[in-house]
Amino acid sequence: MWLLTVLLPLLRLYLCGAKVLFYQMFYKSFKLPVLPKQNGRVAIVTGGTRGMGFETARHLARLGMHVFIVGNEREEGAAAVRTIHEEGGEGKAEYVYVDLTSLKSVRQFAQTFKDRRLPLHLLVNNAGTMLVPERQTEDGFEFHFCLNYLGHFLLANLLLDVLKRSGSPGRCSRIVNMSSATHYAGVIHMDDLNRRKHYSSHGAYAQSKLALVLFTYYLQEQLNARGHNVIVNAVDPGMVDTALYDNLWTLAQMLKKPVAKILFRTPAEGASITLLAAASSELEGVGACYLYNGEKRPSADASYDTELQAELWKKSCELVGLQQA
Repeated sequence: MWLLTVLLPLLRLYLCGAKVLFYQMFYKSFKLPVLPKQNGRVAIVTGGTRGMGFETARHLARLGMHVFIVGNEREEGAAAVRTIHEEGGEGKAEYVYVDLTSLKSVRQFAQTFKDRRLPLHLLVNNAGTMLVPERQTEDGFEFHFCLNYLGHFLLANLLLDVLKRSGSPGRCSRIVNMSSATHYAGVIHMDDLNRRKHYSSHGAYAQSKLALVLFTYYLQEQLNARGHNVIVNAVDPGMVDTALYDNLWTLAQMLKKPVAKILFRTPAEGASITLLAAASSELEGVGACYLYNGEKRPSADASYDTELQAELWKKSCELVGLQQA
């Protein structure tokens, strides 16, 4: 039984990866259209110090946005801001230290941002980790679940009032959640979200990415019901050559390197789908989508389970200490 609980998530995850690589063998990354200028608008990009997050922040600044780069690597953050400013452009960037595995740190950042009395037009929940050996955060949560999902769930909810005020008819505020094809392999264990019974890093990662899609759909439904000008979408960048794969087993690392050079996408290509969701005119007012390679795609069947969406939302509120609206 223990072997199955560890082996099955691994097999499901690698099967998803094989399907994505097969697709990328024949289909190149879509061409990002020219995006409208974003002068005077404000964005937050988590995990924006490197990889796809940095490419996202960089492009948004070029479009004229004031971008807050959120992350837990101070030197990388300073370097990212310096690079963006050296490139010129109409926007600007700031780095803010936030540890998304700490609920206290997330709350402190949200309050600090609100104290600036700035609008917020875009929240990109990009930060993530993959295949981390079993470990818990300072609040006692499984690491993938907290960093990939729960920290972003809390951040989005704490800033939701600012996003609502900043959106307007025909110019909605936007939330973009970074999911992955691995969400198709995900299973939500409502009785064991922290994976304490039988830990599998593969299962924990896939669960966190499915949770983000469930969160996307439920939040959009609530926003629509109340008539708010905020849209929420989930994106899938494909397999991208970033540091996300640093925790692969040694053999998998060796196999990945030559394959990545040929089939993996670059961070800039991976960021294109995020930028499409973040700023394209064609998605104005369009939420609750799962976007892959420039198109709306069906997500996992489980992600459309409205009862599961509501149950996960309620449990997440309890875990982070939020009152349900």
